[in-house]
Amino acid sequence: MSRSLLMSVEEAIAALLAMAQVQRLQDSEPVVLGEARQRVLANDLIATLDLPPWPNSAMDGYALNVGDWTGEPLAVSQQIFAGVAPEALLPGTCARIFTGAPVPAGANCVEMQENVQVLEDGRVRFTQPLSVSQNIRPQGQENQAGQVLLAAGKRLGPFELAIAAAQGCTHVPVVRRPRVALLSTGDELAEPGTPLKPGCIYNSNRTLLSHWLSALGCEVIDGGILPDQPQRTRLKLEQLQHAADLILTTGGVSAGDADCLGQVLRECGKPLFWKLAIKPGKPLTVGYFGNVPMIGLPGNPTSALVTFGLLARAYLLRIQGVEDVTPLSFMVNISFDWPKAGNRREYLRARLEEGKAVLYPNQSSGVLLGASWADGLVEIPEGHTLQAGDTARFIPFCDLF
Repeated sequence: MSRSLLMSVEEAIAALLAMAQVQRLQDSEPVVLGEARQRVLANDLIATLDLPPWPNSAMDGYALNVGDWTGEPLAVSQQIFAGVAPEALLPGTCARIFTGAPVPAGANCVEMQENVQVLEDGRVRFTQPLSVSQNIRPQGQENQAGQVLLAAGKRLGPFELAIAAAQGCTHVPVVRRPRVALLSTGDELAEPGTPLKPGCIYNSNRTLLSHWLSALGCEVIDGGILPDQPQRTRLKLEQLQHAADLILTTGGVSAGDADCLGQVLRECGKPLFWKLAIKPGKPLTVGYFGNVPMIGLPGNPTSALVTFGLLARAYLLRIQGVEDVTPLSFMVNISFDWPKAGNRREYLRARLEEGKAVLYPNQSSGVLLGASWADGLVEIPEGHTLQAGDTARFIPFCDLF
């Protein structure tokens, strides 16, 4: 097949994101903070209070008014712990203060205790030059009331949930979970826990993708395993289209006689594109069955992994309102030669050792073990050869998941 018949990765991602823009989920729901991790914020989170709410001490030490002090030892008029509302500072005195405690009215400086000498009579002598605002965190240093803290479309991780908690939030409004019908196809597939017949293999794709979908905030509808029968495939798709926002399938999208999903989509649905300039994963198929988007991943485990991580993931995040769906990547030195230029963009499982990308020895699309061994994917552009010591783009699995 000529290169001109294969869609580029960029074109495929652009087409999927255009689909996702049309299919954007509009419904939202309030969710308690403890259950909101990896969900997507539906509305801007706006600060309701200043942080910190009042000037507070950045050190254990002594609070005083610099303009009130001429170099003499000062009496300690009060002791202020975090969580205590202090009294106004008496003129000509200082206050013992601890980290995080409110600075009393009338004080404009905190000196750390290491620079203070406590005299026998309880007064303290300051041994270093002092300045206004020294070691004081001003009110509103982190944020001010009315400020947008998190924009709608932000995925909520531990940091974002902590920011909401710091504002006193118990719930956050999040986009409802996308309902994804996950369907495996192939007469050769068996469920773990069932007897393995001759010529069959256990279905690993469903386990991989169901956990990955959950990590992306999706609700998974288990469509089970379908045999390679066009009529049953069509009936199952008709059933799932009424329950799902996306039908995600594995297997059955190549051009073989037993590849029923691609056949049914072309005959009864609306295919948008098929066959990408990507390796592994060329048979990826995207279209509509009825009014429901359908993404057909290849059946080989690594092909499913690569195409889901680089394409389906972007679609699922965008329908939830996430704008930046591009996975983290950076350039690394490689420790291997790649002497043959291909006509498809290749993604190789690799790990980083002493700052260099090292390939898993077996890059077959049917070998999933390399994904566990690897840290991520090395990208080899179309038409490129590389030598050890060259640089290549590296996409870490930690960001894809």
